[in-house]
Amino acid sequence: MGEIAQAMRIIYIHQYFKTPQEGGAVRSFHLAKGLVDAGHEVEMITGGGQKGYDQRWIEGIKVHYLPVGYDQKFGFIKRVWSFLSYVRQAKKLIKKLPRPDLMYATSTPLTTGLLGLWAKKKLAIPYIFEVRDLWPQAPIEVGAISNPILKKSLVSLEKKIYQQAMSLVALSPGIAAHLRKVTPAKQIHLIPNFSDLDRFYPMEKRKEILDEFGLTTSLTIAYTGALGKVNAVEELLNLAELAQNRGKNWHFLIMGEGSHEAQLRKIALDKSLVRIRFIPFGSKEKVNEVLSLADLAWISFAHLPVLKTNSPNKFFDALAAGKAILVNHKGWVFDLMKTHHLGINCLPSKIESAFAKLESLERNPKELEKMGASSRRLAEQHFTKELAIAHLIKVILPGKNENSSDEDYIILTG
Repeated sequence: MGEIAQAMRIIYIHQYFKTPQEGGAVRSFHLAKGLVDAGHEVEMITGGGQKGYDQRWIEGIKVHYLPVGYDQKFGFIKRVWSFLSYVRQAKKLIKKLPRPDLMYATSTPLTTGLLGLWAKKKLAIPYIFEVRDLWPQAPIEVGAISNPILKKSLVSLEKKIYQQAMSLVALSPGIAAHLRKVTPAKQIHLIPNFSDLDRFYPMEKRKEILDEFGLTTSLTIAYTGALGKVNAVEELLNLAELAQNRGKNWHFLIMGEGSHEAQLRKIALDKSLVRIRFIPFGSKEKVNEVLSLADLAWISFAHLPVLKTNSPNKFFDALAAGKAILVNHKGWVFDLMKTHHLGINCLPSKIESAFAKLESLERNPKELEKMGASSRRLAEQHFTKELAIAHLIKVILPGKNENSSDEDYIILTG
C-alpha cells in the first residue's frame, strides 16, 4: 500500500478523535493508521477532558490531546466555547510543530475548517476538508441555530472553507451532491464510513452472554450509538411498547450515551417497558458483543432532510456483524437496505406494517439469516477499511488528486 518515496508529513485535525478501545466514531483512527502504515507521518490534534496538554503515540500516530472538554449534553454556548477553544489552542500547537506538507481536517464541527483557512493563509499549508455531516444545515434544521444573521454567517463560512480547500471528502452521495452544489468546481471525493471486518463479525447467540443480560433467544433488536436529539431512539421505544401490548417476548437493547439518555430511560420507565435493556457505552468489542445478541440492528435519525445524507458508523458496524437492518428513515441507508435486501423499514407512519414484517421474520429465521448474510457480503465487497484507506492515499498524494466518482455508490443504491 505504501508509496514511501512520496511520504508526507500530515497534520490530522479531529476534535473528537477516538480509538477502538474507547469506542464511538473511530474512522479517523483507522484512516490515520492506514496513512502511517503506508509510510506517511501523521500527527493527530484532538481534544480531551484532561486538565493539561498530553501527548501519546497510538499505533504509530502521534496524538496531541488539548485540554478541551466536550459533551453532547453541553448547551449551545458551552459547545461553541469548546469549538473555539480547540481552534485557538490548535493554532498555538501547530506553530510549534515541524511544518507539514498537508493538513487533513474533518468535521464536525465546521469550526475545524477555521484551522484549514488559517493554515493556508498564514503558513501556506494546503488542506483537505472532510465533511462528515452537513453543518450548519443540521443544527439549523434541528432548531439549535435560529438567528438569521448567525445562519447567514455560518453558511458563508461553510462555503469559504469548501472553496479554499485543496479538495473535499464526502461521506455519502447526499453530502457529495451538496458539496457539488455549493462549490461546483471543487474536487470532491466520496469515501464513506466503512466496516471493520476484523473487529466486527457474525457471532452466534451464546448462552452465557444471553444469561448475563437476562435475555432469551426471542427476537431481539439492538441500537448501538449516540442517544441525542437527532437519533430518534424514542421510535424504537414506540415499537417496544407495541410489541409488549401485543404479548410479544421481543427484546430491545439500547447501548450508548448522549443528551437524551435520561429522557429515554424515563419514557421506558413511565410506560413500564419490561423488555428494554439500557447498556452502558463501551468499546467496539463490547458493541460487537451486544450485536451478537441481536437479530436486527436499529438505525434511526430524526425526520429532517439533512439527516438523510448521513453515513452512520453504527450501520457499517452492523453490516460487518452480519445483522439484518431495521431503519426508520428514508435516505442513503434506506436505499442500500432496500437495494441489497438487508432488512426492513420502520417508518413512523408504517409501524403496523413493520410490526407485521417482524412477526413474519420471527416465524422465518432463515429469512433473517439471509438478510444478515447480505449485510456481511455488502461490507466485504464495498465497505472495507482497506478500500477507504487506499482511496484516501490516492487523494492526498501530489499528482493523484483527481476527481473521484461516486458512481460505484450510486450503483449500490440503484
